[in-house]
Amino acid sequence: MIKSMTGYGKATGDYKDKKITVEIKSLNSKNLDLFVRSQSVYKEKEIEARKLVSTKLERGKVELNIQVENVGGSLKNEINQELAQQYYSEIKALNETGIGQENVDYLGMILRMPDVFVASADNLEDEEWEAILNLIDEASDKLDQFRMDEGKSLEDDLRLRIKNIGDLLEMVDPHEASRIEGIKERMRKSLQDNFSNEADENRFEQELIYYIEKLDISEEKVRLANHLNYFAENIDLPKSNGKKLGFIGQEIGREINTLGSKSYNSELQKIVVQMKDELEKIKEQVLNVL
Repeated sequence: MIKSMTGYGKATGDYKDKKITVEIKSLNSKNLDLFVRSQSVYKEKEIEARKLVSTKLERGKVELNIQVENVGGSLKNEINQELAQQYYSEIKALNETGIGQENVDYLGMILRMPDVFVASADNLEDEEWEAILNLIDEASDKLDQFRMDEGKSLEDDLRLRIKNIGDLLEMVDPHEASRIEGIKERMRKSLQDNFSNEADENRFEQELIYYIEKLDISEEKVRLANHLNYFAENIDLPKSNGKKLGFIGQEIGREINTLGSKSYNSELQKIVVQMKDELEKIKEQVLNVL
């Protein structure tokens, strides 16, 4: 089973007179890189939120956004005066550079800036945080489902590319006889051009056999076929593993490169180029696999 690394999940709920919205987004990353955005009253609980998300989402550049707004009842917010002063200093300095305007409503602008209003510390109840954790869990599940849905199209494309390389590999055999014959002819011509009739024919045949054995691609074809099968087997595993698929892709690339270096045949080189093109598309897609 393949899962995409990118995804999105959203969950909303209510607690007393508050509306809670939890959003989780994920992009490609080698490891879990988690960023949490929430109001200051919830900062002390951030470690707990991180732990929950990390158990649900293995890898990716993940952004968790917790937004809580009061939709009724008495407001229990305070003004973060230190942050408001910083906003005022920066906005005033920017305005004085000449790119601003006269009669600026500094207070109005500051009150609209992020995190100027913060919930009172005593406003966080255990039940409220439990409700938030439940929404984080729900949003994580939705993101995971999103990843599975996206993974289906990734899986279809990877299977197609692996099959294409396998089909190209089967096209190598018909060119084997002409490839060997071409190598013999080139070596014989080179020998005649440089040594005329002085060469020993028996020695030439021995050397010819040696070099043809060195340029034999039977092992490369077998290993490449095995790697292709192994790649397909790992796609079918219950757990998505993009890193492992990437490693197998590297092994596939090594065998394709060796085939190219040993080909000495224009038709085989064309096949190798097509294989490399398919492999590049595989590598691009594997970067998106969880």
